[in-house]
Amino acid sequence: VPLVESGGGLVQAGNSLTLSCTASDSTFSRLAMGWFRQAPGKERQFVAATSWNGGSKDYHDSVRGRFTISRDNAKNTVFLQMPSLQPEDTGVYYCVASAIYGTDLIEEYPYWGQGTQVTVSS
Repeated sequence: VPLVESGGGLVQAGNSLTLSCTASDSTFSRLAMGWFRQAPGKERQFVAATSWNGGSKDYHDSVRGRFTISRDNAKNTVFLQMPSLQPEDTGVYYCVASAIYGTDLIEEYPYWGQGTQVTVSS
């Protein structure tokens, strides 16, 4: 499933970004979708995931209550709203897809986008 992210950029701390990820495959609506991020010098980290219909969502503790994942199956698109960004949110954000919902393991997500850079300056 080809995935294409957009919406990254350079912002000051406290500002917001919304990432988008669009799939060019009709199987999108049957897949769990999520986001991982990789900060400089660190391993990739689970950020958030949503079930195929958006009815269930999960977040890493570091973003729970701050970031919001959502999806629009009619547009084959998943979003990550990121308000109140902090420098520790800096990294490359990857859109991911899986037939399995409820996992934060990298190996459970076979489909990955190319990544979009988010840089938060202090």
